[in-house]
Amino acid sequence: MPIRVQGDLPAREILERENIFVMDEGRAEHQDIRPLEIAILNLMPLKEDTELQLLRSLSNTPIQVNVTFVHVSSHEAKNTSTSHLNKFYVYFEDIKKKTFDGMIITGAPVEQLEYEEVDYWDELCEILDWTKGHVTSTMHLCWGAQAALYHHFGLKKRMLDHKMFGLFWHKVLNRKIPLVRGFDDMFLAPHSRHTDVSREDIAACEELMILAESEEAGVFLTMTKDGKQIFMMGHPEYDRISLDTEYHRDLNKGLPIDIPKNYYRDNNPENKPLLMWRSHANNLYTNWINYYVYQITPYSLNEERDK
Repeated sequence: MPIRVQGDLPAREILERENIFVMDEGRAEHQDIRPLEIAILNLMPLKEDTELQLLRSLSNTPIQVNVTFVHVSSHEAKNTSTSHLNKFYVYFEDIKKKTFDGMIITGAPVEQLEYEEVDYWDELCEILDWTKGHVTSTMHLCWGAQAALYHHFGLKKRMLDHKMFGLFWHKVLNRKIPLVRGFDDMFLAPHSRHTDVSREDIAACEELMILAESEEAGVFLTMTKDGKQIFMMGHPEYDRISLDTEYHRDLNKGLPIDIPKNYYRDNNPENKPLLMWRSHANNLYTNWINYYVYQITPYSLNEERDK
């Protein structure tokens, strides 16, 4: 899929080296099609890393996608330059009157805080409510998924006794659901989190269905039955070195951290990390774009969404 981004976005050069079709604004204007409009609310501190990971994940269908990066006004980013944010991001206030075909809400390293203690919590709640009437389908990642399950359905998170960290095996529960179409019976996916939402609470919510889970890492993928809200507890968008970077970061800070499971060859951090989840990650994002965005979204973005 051609991804439309600003011509000088730093991630573009890396994507092009990977032979991913990235289209700048000039060429996109000459395409006589109606591209999909996808907003990405990036709550991660290292925003450029997350941009690259998500753009890579969205690049595997023939549909043209216009990406709008969004950040919150109630929090000051400390790990991304102001010039980058000013050039490539908009505030929620700038888009709240618009509609989008799809939206991704990322995780954030605030999971050990109560939701109401997060400085942008009120703004995030406003965005979560806004998506119901302005976005065809919204995908929530990691802490973003936990926060949305709490806001929309009152499901509380719980602290884990150790960080869920590494690659974990998951089983597909219903392969007839289009979101997991093409998945193997078992697949690996990365996790990096201190909290989760209990399977019992999710299963008790009549509006939700569990699509994939792990005996060790718990629920991985759940969604509302209409597909308008998708909740992913892990990080399938992570690249090869994401967990390695987090592991050495925590080591250097003197934080308690285990070697990420099933990640290094021979469980040795001196070895190159194994990339064993990319195909299923690509499949997941492609299925979302195709079955829950492209096949469902109205041709005119101005049409009212069902709330």
